[in-house]
Amino acid sequence: MSKESPITISSWTLGETCLFEDRVKAAKEAGYEGIGLRAETYVDALNEGLTDQDILAILEKYDIKVTEVEYIVQWAEEHRSYEQKYKEQMCFHMCRLFNVGHINCGLMENYSIDYTAQKLKELCGRAGDLIIGVEPMPYSGLPDFDKAYAVVDASGCDNAMLILDTWHWVRADQPYRQLTAEQAAKVISIQINDAYDRPYAAAILRDESMHDRLAPGTGAKDTVGFVNMIKEAGITPKVIGVEVISDAILAQGLDYASQHTYDNTVKVLKEAWPEQLV
Repeated sequence: MSKESPITISSWTLGETCLFEDRVKAAKEAGYEGIGLRAETYVDALNEGLTDQDILAILEKYDIKVTEVEYIVQWAEEHRSYEQKYKEQMCFHMCRLFNVGHINCGLMENYSIDYTAQKLKELCGRAGDLIIGVEPMPYSGLPDFDKAYAVVDASGCDNAMLILDTWHWVRADQPYRQLTAEQAAKVISIQINDAYDRPYAAAILRDESMHDRLAPGTGAKDTVGFVNMIKEAGITPKVIGVEVISDAILAQGLDYASQHTYDNTVKVLKEAWPEQLV
């Protein structure tokens, strides 16, 4: 498997109720090279009674790494809660603990490009040498690639970049297209999955995102086409995240969710980007 772009099971794919070692074990046995952790799932591991050293020991036991850290939100608010400030610091700590160089970030609140770019610049300053990966989502304040890229570009920060997700891309009704060299240079990571042909109603679209995604290549939205777009742009993602948030899949157990999503990811990559499987 590629060590440049480790195939990573994103945190939400295995939900938020499993024990940390069970998460790691299921991912490793399915074939994944990395796991993603949200700040919440990291804190859950601490609440199990694990220390940072315990967590590192479990990762070493199964020979797998944390390769994806998320999720900073509400970073454009003028008056941020202490919870959000602390969550941001937790993400910084996780990156240093697990040697991850980027953080997935979202923004639900809708502001102008200039204002959002200034707030992103401030976040990037706090992040230091860590990369802030902004993820466009159709129900968010950064609903599509074009606005998210405009904000990242206007921030003027070398460590402001983008994370592109299949589900968010297609639900924003964006066609797969040729990215410019400048656009491609700002993509740090990708997440892949699939979707049904017909979306949920706009008012509840986020419910679909958080409960009813499909494994890569098993829906109607051409995951292979998405991966081809990334490959043809010359992007080498730091992570190929597999974010399949699905109540139905997870209801069949951690082992099934891990194996089902991994096997279908491999099928997509064999067709679109076999070099990633070398």
